[in-house]
Amino acid sequence: MTGLLEGESLYRFFHAGDDETLALQGVSLTVHGGEVVAVTGPSGSGKSTLLACLAGLDEPDGGVVRVDGERLSRRSEEQRASVRARRIGMLFQQANLVGHLSVADNVGLAQKLAGAATPTGWRAEVLERCGLTARAHARPSQLSGGELARAGLAVALANDPKVLLADEPTGELDTVTAQRVLELLHGRAAEGAAVLIVTHSPEVAAMSDREIRLRDGRVEA
Repeated sequence: MTGLLEGESLYRFFHAGDDETLALQGVSLTVHGGEVVAVTGPSGSGKSTLLACLAGLDEPDGGVVRVDGERLSRRSEEQRASVRARRIGMLFQQANLVGHLSVADNVGLAQKLAGAATPTGWRAEVLERCGLTARAHARPSQLSGGELARAGLAVALANDPKVLLADEPTGELDTVTAQRVLELLHGRAAEGAAVLIVTHSPEVAAMSDREIRLRDGRVEA
C-alpha cells in the first residue's frame, strides 16, 4: 500500500578530499497516513541526513523520495520548495520562526508560502491547538522556551500538511511541554497525517506506532 511519505533505496555520500562518508546506504521506509513512526539510532547513524532528504532540503545521491505520491527528489530546488511548502510541515530543533514577526504572522507567512488555500479560520485554530491564542501577537524574543516550541509547531501545522517531520521535538523541553507537543503530533496523525519523528528518546519511540532504527546509514533488521 502506498504511503504518504516514501523513501526508496536512499543513498547519500559526502566527500572530504580523498575520504568518502556513506551517510545513507540504501535506506527505504514508508509512513502511512494516521501513523507515527520514530527514527532512532546513535549519533552519526544517518538520522539527520535522512530527515533532510525526506524534507527535500538535501538531494539523495541515489533513490527517490515521494510525498503524497508526488516525487520530491531529482527536481530543482524551487520545485522541491514548492512541494515542501504545500505538503510538509517541519518541526526542527533550529527555530523555524522569523524573529521580527509575531507568532500569528509567522503562521500566516507559512500559509502564504504554501500558495494554497487553507480552511477558513485555520490560523486561529492552529494557534488555539498549540495554546498560543493569548500570545498570537508576541514576537519570538518575547516567548518562553516552551512557547517557542509550540510556536514552531504552529508554523509546521500552518499549511495543514499531510506529512509532519520532527527533529528531536522534545529534546530541550520540560516534561509538561514535551508531553503537549507529542500529543499535538499524535493528534495530527489521528486526523490522517503521516508523522515521522527523529529522536534519541526511548519514551518518544515507545509512544510511536513503529520504530525504524538506523546504524551506519542502514536500517537495522
